[in-house]
Order: sequence, then C-alpha cells, then structure tokens
Amino acid sequence: MEFRKCAVIGAGTMGAGIAAHMANAGADVVLLDLDGEVAARAVERQVKAGGFMLPGFAERVRTGSTRADMALLADADWIVEAVAERLEIKRALFAEIARFRKPGCVLSSNTSTIPLRDLVEGMDPVLAGDVLIAHFFNPPRQMRLLELVSGPRTDRRTVARLRRFIDVALGKSIVVCNDTPGFIANRIGCFWLAAGLGEALRLGIDVETADAVMGRPFGLPRTGVFGLYDLIGIDLMPGLIRSLQANLPADDAIQAYDAEPALVTSMLERGLTGRKGDGGFYRMGAGRGTRDVLDLSSGAYRDPRPAPVPDAEPRRLMAGTDLEGRYAWAVMSRTLAYAAALVPEIADRPDQVDEAMRLGYGWTHGPFELIDRIGAEWLSGRLAEDGQAVPSLLRAASTGGVYRVAGGAREVLLPGKRGAVHARLDPAEGVIALPALRLARRPVWSNEAASLWDLDDGVGLFAFHTKLNVFTMPLIDAVHRVVAEVPRHFDALVVGNDGPVFSAGADLKAILALSERNDRAGLEAFLQAGLRAFEALAGAPFPVVGAVGALAVGGGCEFLLHAHRIVAHAEARIGLVEAQVGLLPGWGGVAAWLARHQAAGLDAGAAASATLRAVVQGATWPGAFSAQAAHLLRPDDRIVMNADRLIGDARAATLALRPGFRPPTVPDLNLPSRAVLDRVVDDLAPSLAPHDRVIAGALADVLSGDGRPVSMAELTARVTGCFLDLALTEPTRARMRQMIATGKPLRN
Repeated sequence: MEFRKCAVIGAGTMGAGIAAHMANAGADVVLLDLDGEVAARAVERQVKAGGFMLPGFAERVRTGSTRADMALLADADWIVEAVAERLEIKRALFAEIARFRKPGCVLSSNTSTIPLRDLVEGMDPVLAGDVLIAHFFNPPRQMRLLELVSGPRTDRRTVARLRRFIDVALGKSIVVCNDTPGFIANRIGCFWLAAGLGEALRLGIDVETADAVMGRPFGLPRTGVFGLYDLIGIDLMPGLIRSLQANLPADDAIQAYDAEPALVTSMLERGLTGRKGDGGFYRMGAGRGTRDVLDLSSGAYRDPRPAPVPDAEPRRLMAGTDLEGRYAWAVMSRTLAYAAALVPEIADRPDQVDEAMRLGYGWTHGPFELIDRIGAEWLSGRLAEDGQAVPSLLRAASTGGVYRVAGGAREVLLPGKRGAVHARLDPAEGVIALPALRLARRPVWSNEAASLWDLDDGVGLFAFHTKLNVFTMPLIDAVHRVVAEVPRHFDALVVGNDGPVFSAGADLKAILALSERNDRAGLEAFLQAGLRAFEALAGAPFPVVGAVGALAVGGGCEFLLHAHRIVAHAEARIGLVEAQVGLLPGWGGVAAWLARHQAAGLDAGAAASATLRAVVQGATWPGAFSAQAAHLLRPDDRIVMNADRLIGDARAATLALRPGFRPPTVPDLNLPSRAVLDRVVDDLAPSLAPHDRVIAGALADVLSGDGRPVSMAELTARVTGCFLDLALTEPTRARMRQMIATGKPLRN
C-alpha cells in the first residue's frame, strides 16, 4: 500500500469520518484540529457512530493540535484538508502544510464549493502539482462516491497514484469532475431540491404528495424533496444554493429559484432546522411512530394526509394534467434538461453524471438513464412545447438514446465538436462486471436457478438467480450439476452474484410447507440434498472461491463455509441466523464454524461456547472484519474494500490456489462436557425468548462430548436430528410464518 500514513486536518463530522475510513483501509492516520481534545472526541464519536469497521481500528488514529503537532505530517503520504469552506483559511493552511510535508506527499481538499483553480492560485508550482480536490460524501465509510477534481497544474502521476489508492484501498467509486461550482452531484442535486421546493410553493402541492411524486416513480429515495431537506438541514440548504448562485452565471437555470423562500426564513426563525432540530417539513408527532407535516400555506403543522400513489411510469406521470403530473413535469423536466445542458461542462460523459447521482444522492437511475426511460424524443418535444430550451445532447439522443447496446457491449452518447457519437463503456482494469459479462457472452450452462459463465484463464463463475438467491431444490440441483460440469470446462470456480444479496439462505416457504404437513421424511430429504451438494463443493478437486458482496445469511453463510476460500466485501453481512426462524443451521454450518474456532486456537470449551452463543442469538456480523474476528472468515480469506472489484479479486484468488490444489482434509472436533455448555445456556437465559431456550438446550446437547474426538459428519448428523425435531413444533412454524409475512423475527 503506497499510502501507508495519511493525515486529516479538521476534525468535524466529515474530517473525522474520512480519518476513520482511512484507518479502515489499514493506514496509520493523524487527525488534527485547532484543539487536540476536539480531535480526540471526534474519534470517540466515530467509534460510537460506526465510522470504524472494527472499534479497534480507532487505535490507528493519532490525534493532535494544528498549533503544536504539525510535525506529525512530515512522513504522511496523503494529507486531506477538511476545514471551513473559506478560501483564505484553506490557503493559509496549505502554506503551513508546505513547511512540513515531504516531497511527493499528496495534498487534497474536501471542499464542495471552492474551485481548485482558486485554491492553487499563486501557489508554488511544485506544491500545486500535488494538490487536487477529493470530495467525499457523508458518511465517508458508507457513501461510495468520491468526486475527483484535478487541474492543468496537477501532476498526472499524482492523480494516478491517488486514484489507485482511493479505488482499491478506500473502496470508492471515483467520478472525475471538471473544476466547476458544485462539481456534479451537488450541482444537479441542489438544483433538483431548489426546483422541488420552488415548484411545490408555486403549484400549492402538499408536502407528502410532492415527496410521493419525487420518490418511487422516478426511482428516487423515498425521502423525496422535503424529507431530504430535513435530512441535510434546512439551515444549510440556503447557503449551498446561494454559493452555487454566486459562482454561476446569471443565465444558469438555478438562478430562477429563491435560495431561501419566505417560508424557509420563517421556519429558521422558529428553530425548525430539520431532523437535527425540533422538526422541519416533518416532525415526530405526539403519538408513537406518527409524524406531523408542515402545511406550506399556513406554516403550521397538521396531521399527515394520505398521499395519492402516483402512476409509477415516469413518462405517463409527467404527461398528466392533474396536480401530481404538473408537479412531476415542472421539477423533472427542468432537472433532466439541466443535466443534459451541463455535459461536457461539469463532466466529459453522461455516464459520469449518472454514476455521481446514483452514488451521491441515491437515485436508482441517473438523469440520462431516466431520459432513456422516459424517451429523449418525447422529452425534447415536450420541452419545446413548454418553451424550455432543448439541450443539444438531448436533441442528439432523440434518434438512438443516450445509452445503447452494440457489439455485445454498452455504449454511451458523447458530445463532440462534430456532433455526438456513441462510445463503448468498458469496466476498469481488474473489474469484472456481471451485467457487462452477460451482454458479451452466453452462459456455459444454466437452469432456472443458476448459470455458469466463463471468466477466462480456466476460471468459471457460478451465479445464482432465484429470488433473494435462496436455496430452492432447483438451485441445490444446480450445485450438484456445476460440481460435475466444471471439470469439463474449467479448473477453478468463483461463486458470486451481482446485486445486494449473495444468498438469504434456504427456501423457507418450502420448509414451512413440509412442516405444516408433518412431513419429516420430506424435510430430511431436503436437508440431505443440500448437505450433499455443499459437501460435494467442499470436496471438489478444483479450488472454489465464494465472492460475497453484501448479505450471506443462513444457508448462504453455510455455503460459504464449504468454499475453499472466501473473498468478501468489507461491508458484507454474514451470519447463521436460523434461530430467528426457530431452527438450527442444517447444512453443516455448526460443525464448520466450530472447526474454524478450534483452528483459530480456541480450546474445546471456548470453541463450543462461542458457537452456541452465536447460533442461538442468530447474529449477523455487520461487516467482513467483524465476521473474520468471529472466525466465520479465516485469516487467509480476503476482504475487498471496493465492491466493484469483488469478482475480479475472487478470480485472482482462484488462480493463486490452483497450482497443486487439493481439497482440504476434514478435521475431527473436540467437544466439552455438558456442564461447560450449561453455564453458557444459563448465562444466556435471561435474554432469551422461551423458544430460544429450547433451541439453546438442543444445541448444548449437540455440542456436548465425552472426551473422544467427533467427526464433522457425526456432529452434523446430530444437528440434523435436532433440526427436524424443531421444524415440526408449532413455535418454529409461528416464527417461519412471521418471517415470511413480515421479514421480522418473532420472539415467542
């Protein structure tokens, strides 16, 4: 890692969050503020707020004062400035940093409002070559977007070095922006918010109706406009919009909207700043779980009204003549036209704009993807009828769309001096994007539940595609088929999916149906089919690497425990959660986890106790580092910070395992006396629901021994018997029914 030591100056929410995430990446970090105590307290807040992926990572951060500790910057590889948004303060700080920084140390600003050209004006050329803007979004750990701005004086090698670190080590999706006010996401996002508020006041639409329109129909977050105002802070939004207006020309579309309408001024006078204050456009109501809504006409709070559910098809909604349709047209036509008019001013390509809005504002579809969904030709025609200008890029998209598929690849429309042309969109080096793979190739094999793909160099990819990637019988059959199919085509296998779920476990509906028929034989057949499939995978004569990007629970976690290596995204949530539905892990997960505890050096009592506690509590570990600390991941499993690189890194892991590969031997297990586990059950009992105590007692029986080593097969057979007994009880059926109906566990 080239950037071994990083520093952040400014210990506010953003600065402290950036420092915490640098520590997550494994760097040693210095965090300075005017007062060293302020920096120390900021680290404590980040621990409580979850800025660190493990609380222990806070030990990587050293705090201090800019008055006394600037010498700590002397060996830093990257220094981030995150102080107040005032040019004179930043310039003075850069001059001070220059006295201490080593040659080649990168210096970046986290500004979102000040152009880079103003920051480096009059700066020493050598220093200016290492200065750029790296704009993080809040919170820095969770928000993947990073807007990167360089200028004509920035050294290209500096940009390349920092991009690699931000991409691979910090896991950010970098969007390259031009040096313009607000960059990309805030330039368009603030316009959309200003238009959303301004048009609502003009048309007289209710807050809750406006947010319903500016939500699901366009694939926007359910906060809508007014909920997002409350989240950002009603006191902050006028300043953001004013800053853009002050730095943009008089004919820019954002000048048409008042940065602080009279209603907002009145709200601020009453202390209504949004969620962080006593309320905003929404506030918590007197009744539990209720919220009051601000009436835009009177400024008084009232009970919420049922908002009409607008037509979910954006074009039809925008074409409507009712109030919802007129509001949708007024806001979204202007926002989409604004975005189209800003390319190539703010970014060279439309896909960069779409990426910024998806990752920075949570839009499901970026502005140009929305234009394609709505129809560029229709939108251009309506804009002209409405008297609005039609941007040249939007006009060019009318004949073939902004995006298209050609030659097995996705292409994007680029503006040019001689007219717009489509250019191929290829993944970055080392990135394997499954949507692109599906466009370019056909599967080697597939059924209704899964498919097998060629990743080149003798590596296959096994991808699930059941709902939530649950293990249905067709998917279990597919595992058997793939174990037999791989040697005909490949000599290594990656198992991974795109999307938010690796696997949510076994087919709970099928298990409940068998239980309600009291079909013990059917339940056992289902269990044995899955177990044989997973064991065949574990015993395969080729390396199998599980690539988990997000959620792997229950049977999904058990599947990973049978893989020869796991490559996990740092934010992946992993766990054996079967107790939440009244069951035990039935596909070898108990034995596999116990074996990993023992391999990590825990004695028989400690290993069995840790397994019992975690399984009974149905815990999910909220990140790969915590899962590794709990021994669900082994020390040699790989944790990836950038989810886009997951499949590519898993492929590299299979190639590393391939020379001389042999499936690992299956260890025997040592089990403690029942008395050891009874103490664990007694300790847990006060926090357990009645049926959880039954599960704990059953698992204690399973994990108790008489001093002789027990095979994993024998231990798994014990679990199977307990699984079947539990599955046929009414409390377990009640838990399964509630989970299927609501997605929430029942404590009975």
